[in-house]
Amino acid sequence: MAAGRASGAELARVLLRPRSVALVGVSDDAAKPAARPLRYLRQAGFAGAVYPINPRRGTVQGERAWPSLAVLPEVPEHVFVMTATEHVLDTLRECERLGVKVATVLAGGFSEAGPEGVAREEAVRAFARTSSLRLVGPASLGVAHPGSGLLLTANAAFAERELPPGKVFVASHSGSMLGALLSRGKARGVGFAGMVSVGVEADLSLGEICSATLDDPEIDSYLLFLESLRRGADLQRFAREAARRGKPVIAYKLGRSQAAAEMATTHTGALAGEDDVADAFLRGLGVARVGVLEALLEAPALARRIPLGATGAARPPRVGIVTTTGGGAAMVVDQLGIRGIVVEPPSPATLARLAAANLPATPGRVLDVTLAGAKYEIMRQLLAILLDAPEFDLVVTVVGSSARFQPELAVKPVIDTACTATRPLAAMLVPDAPQALAELTAHGVPCFRSPEACADAIAAVLQRRSPAVPAAATQPARDEAAFISEADAYGLLEKLDVPHAPVVKMPLAEPPRALPFAFPVVAKVCDERIPHKTEVGGVVLDIRDEDGLHAAFETLRRNLAERAPGIECRDVLVQTMRSGLMEALVGYRVDPDAGPLVMLAAGGVWTEVARDRALRLAPVTVEAAREMIAEVKAFRTLAGLRGRPRGDLDALARAVSALSQLALQPQLGVVEAEVNPLMVMKEGAGVLAVDALVLRRRP
Repeated sequence: MAAGRASGAELARVLLRPRSVALVGVSDDAAKPAARPLRYLRQAGFAGAVYPINPRRGTVQGERAWPSLAVLPEVPEHVFVMTATEHVLDTLRECERLGVKVATVLAGGFSEAGPEGVAREEAVRAFARTSSLRLVGPASLGVAHPGSGLLLTANAAFAERELPPGKVFVASHSGSMLGALLSRGKARGVGFAGMVSVGVEADLSLGEICSATLDDPEIDSYLLFLESLRRGADLQRFAREAARRGKPVIAYKLGRSQAAAEMATTHTGALAGEDDVADAFLRGLGVARVGVLEALLEAPALARRIPLGATGAARPPRVGIVTTTGGGAAMVVDQLGIRGIVVEPPSPATLARLAAANLPATPGRVLDVTLAGAKYEIMRQLLAILLDAPEFDLVVTVVGSSARFQPELAVKPVIDTACTATRPLAAMLVPDAPQALAELTAHGVPCFRSPEACADAIAAVLQRRSPAVPAAATQPARDEAAFISEADAYGLLEKLDVPHAPVVKMPLAEPPRALPFAFPVVAKVCDERIPHKTEVGGVVLDIRDEDGLHAAFETLRRNLAERAPGIECRDVLVQTMRSGLMEALVGYRVDPDAGPLVMLAAGGVWTEVARDRALRLAPVTVEAAREMIAEVKAFRTLAGLRGRPRGDLDALARAVSALSQLALQPQLGVVEAEVNPLMVMKEGAGVLAVDALVLRRRP
């Protein structure tokens, strides 16, 4: 990497507040996208120097045009490259030669355009790896900093005038989404401190760009539109630092409909689909992932009111609802329930306080005050009592028709209460009430236009997790890893303090020796070249005596000769057969984008069918492992349900946490590890691994 590359605050400045910009390939034809940036810059009042570059014209849009970057009176700090695809690399080399700090490339026609495009993109990447020039794109629709008038973009939506100021920064894989958010934000009174279309991230990644802006006092929150988790390490570093600084990050990520990504060699890979990995990755880094576009704009105000970790991990978050319209509130309750958030009714103590103040208080999950809620003093007192009640982490007021016809009256008690309350208060407006929404937004009160967006934002914000210890393990190339034998896998488990059933290794070619433990036992072929033993008939179960063990060895030799003739397997593992109350699957894998992950699922034949599992970034604490156990529905029977014996869930939590510590031991080179099944014994009797599969970096 070349010396002198802009980074950190300097990168943010030249990217968003450059003193000079050049527009290479700017058009004089107002109908063309390449004409827009010059028009937008003049319209927005950008105060820096602007240099139109067009070698075929003396003027562009009535301004002097320069034939090349080399003849400019100064070196521009930021160059917007709008040339044809085949000229991009030459323009970038010229930028580097002159000492330009950053360039944004509009052109597409790279990896999305077939083999030739892939080659062009790789050439740009190779250039960027050694260049002092920082690069946004290719396929970037541009960069905007409304506060300084920098609208360096070809996005048609930036023709919008009088853009409202704001403190939200947007970074998007999709350039068109900048326009969608800009127009929707203006309609809601939400302004932006900066917007970047990152394109294909040949050099600067979305995470790196956001990281560069973290010291900017104009930015208090981030919106991300993600098509994938590419450059996940950069995204992770940014999210961790944003969480540390208390700057909330809200993300909308595509891909919820995909069944799964790459099918890995273990159940862990098959069960941890791409979208599940993304969900665990984002939540585990304190990012609120929304699934409703409207919520992407509406969630930051709520996230600023609810710091990470505010609700704690020991219990689910608790939401209280007060309403003047029962139907509207019921919709919010429904939508919250779909997302796993339960609405809490007022406690007897809270109801008693309301009664003592002569306030309407109908017992129930939702506090419905009907027409009485239209009176300022009544609503003000009622909200104050609810926000003081210890049973709520968040109170939502659902406002009816008055929000449209008497907006000032309807939202004034909400605004006045929210401004002084120690707990967060949010509002959902049932009618179309733009004036009331604008009033709430102007005062920083979280407010929502639909029950779906309201519930989506609440769930996303409340279900964030404080980032844990960062992992150290990284994924090697797939051809650099290989399976180890089950015997070696048990040796690895012993180092991690994950208990396994007693086992001895014996030569397959010799008669079995006397066992150090009692029958019944299982005999399994033991060879790193046979990771899935049942596929070759390499497992014999329920061996009851010495004669059965001799017969099992003969069966294994015969099966290997028939089904795996090319593998000379030397060893057999003989293991005591143990049964528990339930089988669990504990898996670990290093995802190429998200990094190390740990998964817990119910074991047995229904593992992949039910997809009943919990997924986290690794490593996890024992307490976090307990949360994972609570998420797996099958394990509820181990909590003594209806008189059934209790399982050793504490031992299960310790085993999950122990396996996840592989994330902190890169020297072991483990890419995937799976214990399946892990027998959960009765309470106090622990857990036992009876099979293990490990994929490890080759020495």
